[in-house]
Amino acid sequence: MPVLLLIFILVPLAEIAVFIEVGKAIGVGWTIGIVIVTAIAGASLLRAQGFAALERTQKTLSEGRIPVDTVIDGVSLLTAGAFLLTPGMITDTMGFLLFIPAFRHGLAKWLFKRMARNANINVDIFSSTTQSTGTRTGPTPGQHPDMDATRSGSRDAKRDKGPVIEAEYERVDDPAKDPPDRK
Repeated sequence: MPVLLLIFILVPLAEIAVFIEVGKAIGVGWTIGIVIVTAIAGASLLRAQGFAALERTQKTLSEGRIPVDTVIDGVSLLTAGAFLLTPGMITDTMGFLLFIPAFRHGLAKWLFKRMARNANINVDIFSSTTQSTGTRTGPTPGQHPDMDATRSGSRDAKRDKGPVIEAEYERVDDPAKDPPDRK
């Protein structure tokens, strides 16, 4: 059974069970009141923190930097809003946790580490240095070393190796100062 389908089945069942237990403990009226108060409080927090994240993103962009942290904040707040719109105490708790900056940044760090561990990333570096004869060393740009001879020079690399990202770079360090083992 796919994980997403399992989540869509188990979360509502867990929410119903929590509603029943809380309703038994404090009464139906108070249980409904808690759900309404958490929705109002969540909407207020979402609005305040959402506008603050938008302002931080605009400031970061105006400084010429990439707004990674503010994008993480925005996605976390969007997810928190979805959790708070879903009626239930478990999803409300998850939504309110995402309003805590330390929690959402820790969660993002854990997710990125997990994605990096499970990702298949290949990096091919093409040398731009020339020898005394003026010829390039290493494969030429656009020629992937794993390509077969019939497709040499084309952009269609073998698909089992993942996507190939072509890029240009400029070496900013001084090659004459490199340690002898790197030349």
